[in-house]
Amino acid sequence: MKLATFLPPGSDAPRAGEVRGDDVIAFEGTVLDRLASGDRTAARGEAFPLADVTLLAPVPRPRAIFGIGLNYRAHAEEQGGSLPERPIVFMKLPASSAAPGEPVRCPAAVRRLDYEGELAVVIGPDATVAGFAVADDVTARDLQKREPQWTRAKGADGFCPWGPWITTADEVADPEMLQLRTWVNDELRQDASTSDLIFGIREIVDFISETCTLEPGDLILTGTPSGVGTWQDPPSFLGSGDVVRIEIEALGAIEHPIA
Repeated sequence: MKLATFLPPGSDAPRAGEVRGDDVIAFEGTVLDRLASGDRTAARGEAFPLADVTLLAPVPRPRAIFGIGLNYRAHAEEQGGSLPERPIVFMKLPASSAAPGEPVRCPAAVRRLDYEGELAVVIGPDATVAGFAVADDVTARDLQKREPQWTRAKGADGFCPWGPWITTADEVADPEMLQLRTWVNDELRQDASTSDLIFGIREIVDFISETCTLEPGDLILTGTPSGVGTWQDPPSFLGSGDVVRIEIEALGAIEHPIA
């Protein structure tokens, strides 16, 4: 099942629905309600052509957005460092959450804006994995380099476009065997498999759960593979008018411009 939050044509009132083929079928309540209850009953409401709706972040304001740093072997190796012994956890803010196609606005304090295509884990009841989505862990590299805490570098408003919907876990045979690709202006920058993850999904969830209670709708961004802008030769950062597209096998794609 694919769970989406969307604006119907001509409406500014968000609806929740199930994506089926080229349509989204509305259901009562919210995507978060479905995540919390585990309800997977097929939607039976009004149908809208997917091409005619505006997709929003599936959970518009997640309670918590966790990120995992240096969690792909090739990404760690391109930086010339050793592999981490345990997950490196950081946080984004609820206000970082953005619709999959929403323009990312670069704060005036940032000079080196970068993309990070990532597999997002969506939490269900009792720290279960309810589903998966595509995310961009947008990062201000200049702030990240000079500030040991990454809150400003990664937690700025709109720095987590994600979606296009949540694919429930029962529909993903092996989330640690998915192809992930990122393009900037149609140039392929990242092309990797989640099989290159250093710490697997269950290991990450359990590690965070040792100290933090995970709740339905929480997100965990599981890390980015090699090929980010800062490690291009020469480095290549995002600017106004650029378009980032991130696609993960079986989960769909998000595409957003830089304002």
